[in-house]
Amino acid sequence: MSMNVACLDLEGVLVPEIWIAFAEASGIPELKRTTRDEPDYDKLMKWRIGILNEHGLGLKEIQETIAKIDPLPGAKEFLDELRSFTQVIIISDTFEQFAKPLMEKLGMPTIFCNSLVVDEDGKITDFKMRCEKSKLTTVRALHSCGFDTVATGDSFNDLAMIQDSKAGFLFRTTDQIKADYPQLPAYEEYADLLKAFKDAIL
Repeated sequence: MSMNVACLDLEGVLVPEIWIAFAEASGIPELKRTTRDEPDYDKLMKWRIGILNEHGLGLKEIQETIAKIDPLPGAKEFLDELRSFTQVIIISDTFEQFAKPLMEKLGMPTIFCNSLVVDEDGKITDFKMRCEKSKLTTVRALHSCGFDTVATGDSFNDLAMIQDSKAGFLFRTTDQIKADYPQLPAYEEYADLLKAFKDAIL
């Protein structure tokens, strides 16, 4: 019998989109672009860093916004219930410097994410990806260690992880992604997502 690991995307699944929250707090609507709009994450991040520098905004301002963000309603209860019957890893393209306060509010689940390069003035100068195609690479590494993965996410950058897993689901995704991937079950409510995980794992 193989061991299962639930692999979850973070933003849009458990917490609001950090960049959208920051775009609203800072009054810079261009920062609302996410991986739902721009599948090329490298391009998206370089563009975001350019806008931050243009406006003289750094890590401190983003962290102040993140401190006010709460998990999505019902997310912690869903996660607690999921962790009661399986191992869970959150696999996210966000950054350690953003994720920590949110992980505290979620009960410190395991997260694999990336890191920002910040200079002594708090200016974000670059970012370091943990590995190439981090979500797909991570589930494949888990498979190579004898685990089965069951995955969920909401964006373009979650699709490879979902499709490569034993079972995978879309959660609160866009109509476009649903239309392009009709074979993937898509859920809107945590209760339905939890049942899908239970059916796949138990």
